[in-house]
Formats: sequence, C-alpha cells, structure tokens
Amino acid sequence: MQANEENTYYPPTLADWRAWLAQNHRSEQSVWLILYKKKSERESILWSDAVDVALCFGWIDSKRQTIDEFSYRQFYCRRKPKSPWSKINKEKVQKLIDSGEMRPAGYEAVEIAKANGSWTMLDEAEALIVPEDLETAFQKHPGAKDYYLSLSPSNRKSLLHWIALARRPETRQKRIDEISEHAGRGERPKHFR
Repeated sequence: MQANEENTYYPPTLADWRAWLAQNHRSEQSVWLILYKKKSERESILWSDAVDVALCFGWIDSKRQTIDEFSYRQFYCRRKPKSPWSKINKEKVQKLIDSGEMRPAGYEAVEIAKANGSWTMLDEAEALIVPEDLETAFQKHPGAKDYYLSLSPSNRKSLLHWIALARRPETRQKRIDEISEHAGRGERPKHFR
C-alpha cells in the first residue's frame, strides 16, 4: 500500500486517535500518525497504545520515519486480509476483546485471518519450531544445525519467519537452502547480516 505523504494526523490523546479511526477506518486507506518523544514535552500518545487502538479497527502499524529529534511519524493502514499476525498482536487483540474495546472492523479482521490461515501462519516460527524441510536441509550441511542453534532466539525467529512468509513452494525451498548452506559455513544469509 502506498504511503500518502499528505495524509498525516497528530492525535494529542488516545481519544483523538480513536475518534479519527471511528470516523475514517473504512473511508481512508492509510495515515501517517505524528508522535512526539517524551523529551519534546509535547502531549502525545505512546506508540504501543496507538497500535492497540488501530487493532480495534482492523488497522496495523508499519514503517516509522524520524521527523526531527523530538518527533517521528508512524505509518498506519488497514490490515491486508492475508497479512500474518504476530504473537504480540494476537495477545493484544485478546486483551482488547476482554476489555470490550474491540470494534466490529477489528473483529472482522480477526475472523478473516482465522478463516484464511494468516492468524496461525507464524505460530510455529514464534515457538521456534524447526520445520521438517529445514531439518532435512541441515542434515546435508555438517555443522549447520549446531550453528543455527547457537543463534539468539530472535535471530532464529527471524529466519523461521522468512521461511514461513514465502508465498510459493519454490521460494520457500530457496530460502531453506540458503539458510542451511550458510549455516553449514557458520554464517547467516546475507539478508540477515
């Protein structure tokens, strides 16, 4: 989704952000939210709270860009139907449901994700479960699995996400081959260095 450079919004409070989304979540595709750092001493909402409100309306955050030493802008857009859900965002959604903050558009995004598989797409990667095809590829390269297991959990998770997010079987296999070959040489793929 293209970021509209002109579409920015500064919500001093969460109520302002919630009101903007209530009015615009169906009619707008995206917005750059202006957020201020604590040192600016300007009233601003926190990024994590902004994400919570966005999830209530079926929206999600994306890239962040620095404006100056006191502020930045965070891109928000409607969640794509096949966009995978992270463990953190699924936990946030459950809290929002439990607290009664979730809105119909947020429920709709969750139901679509559960129906098309994007809700669980990253579950095994989040749990650091090595898929069978990667396990098999490690066996072809001496030392590959030992090197892989020596990586930090966050690095292993990134590699497993990369595999899980492959849309075509050929792409998945190419990524598995790259990970296992590089691990056999005691290094991560170039994409992760």
